[in-house]
Amino acid sequence: MAGATRALHAALVDTVAELEPAILGVYCAFGSESNVTDAIAADARLSKTALALPYARREDRAMTFRAWRHGETTVPDECGIGSGTGPEVEPDVVVVPCVGWSAGGYRLGYGGGYYDRWLAARPQVTAIGVAWSFTELDAAAFDARPHDTPLALIVTERGPR
Repeated sequence: MAGATRALHAALVDTVAELEPAILGVYCAFGSESNVTDAIAADARLSKTALALPYARREDRAMTFRAWRHGETTVPDECGIGSGTGPEVEPDVVVVPCVGWSAGGYRLGYGGGYYDRWLAARPQVTAIGVAWSFTELDAAAFDARPHDTPLALIVTERGPR
């Protein structure tokens, strides 16, 4: 699994570096999600890239991003996931964790729709899904809903798709 993790992180870092984001939205790994922040922070090509973490609110089921520096303490958002304590910012590229994904760029998340709503309101943002190749869903089995927002691409340990 360590080799697959290294391959996933290398593919993601290469993809993000090519995009040259001013502000990159990342995430605090939760459950089986891959912790990508260390790999992103360690790459010299991304050393000047500002980072931000999502902050989800339960009451209105909305999400914003807060400025964050790698290594800083995180605070739990209203869903219990780590977030930054900095001011709200608008990333131009976001890295989105995927529980599952389809070849059409659709992702399966945890069902809250936070990323879908955030991305739908910001079509100019480039969204990169991060997933394991074995979590690809059969296109016929994945029924995209009107609220589902496809990602620009999905990066797995096998590279961008």
